[in-house]
Amino acid sequence: MTTAHPGSRMPAYFSSGLASRTFSSSMEIDGGKVAFWTYEPVEAGPETRTILVIHGFRGDHHGLLRVADHLPEMRIIMPDLPGFGNSEAFTTGVHSVERYGSFITSFMAALGLGPDTVLLGHSFGSIIAAHFVAGNPGTVNPLILINPIAAPALEGPKGIMTRLAVLYYRLSARLPRPVGLALLRSPLIVRMMSETMAKTPDRDLRRFIHGQHHAYFSAFASRDSLLESFTASVSSHVAEVAGRLALPVLLIAGEKDEIAVLPDQRRLAALLPDGELHVIPGVGHLIHYETPEPAAAFIRSFLKDHPA
Repeated sequence: MTTAHPGSRMPAYFSSGLASRTFSSSMEIDGGKVAFWTYEPVEAGPETRTILVIHGFRGDHHGLLRVADHLPEMRIIMPDLPGFGNSEAFTTGVHSVERYGSFITSFMAALGLGPDTVLLGHSFGSIIAAHFVAGNPGTVNPLILINPIAAPALEGPKGIMTRLAVLYYRLSARLPRPVGLALLRSPLIVRMMSETMAKTPDRDLRRFIHGQHHAYFSAFASRDSLLESFTASVSSHVAEVAGRLALPVLLIAGEKDEIAVLPDQRRLAALLPDGELHVIPGVGHLIHYETPEPAAAFIRSFLKDHPA
């Protein structure tokens, strides 16, 4: 967890009460260790729900911490997906959207999470969550997607940049291991990515975001698992299963998102049988870092409208 250091002039970006809600655990699923964190409610009540959070590509549970912090009445469970953070890679099979869906099934079963569980996915996590729900109706309710990947990554204006990224990950996987890892974990490349996605003019917040990316963006199990996960992230999207999402769905989009652009979000919302879209102005693909408070407010309101 990152907070301001003593004597630092950077604001603290987590509440003092978050640590007291935090419990870290691990378990073995299909032969591999899975690390996960539970954030218990400050005071459980009628509005308390259990929210299972699926993070994005190259992220881990740290990315959604600020959103969790703004939902103190909720019980929030955040695993590091296999292959990322403190979780080991899958011991069998590729790191595909379908395989991550099977992981959710096993993870929920191990924790005894029932159909009143709320499922939340961010970015790549939105693809995993949506496909899981489409293939396993009735297992969760409702569904929340933050910065959802609403359209094919290889099509449209962003297709060229996606193809360059594909080359980057393939090259990094094929180079000699030390060279490939150095390329993937290059501080310069991580900083360029972070600078591109951050939209806030607040210098302290930008510094915090860059620090988070430098600390956690390179915590992946192997080059092969990373390439497989990246391939999955650009080969699927939420819209292809939108019509099969027969439950309430909340979309939270960023006005300036250049990865999941707003026109695609509006088209996705129109495809959902029971969906609603909220757009946060002035933010891009980092809602979870830059605007966690309005995101949490939308989540809270949505869950009140769709009680367990």
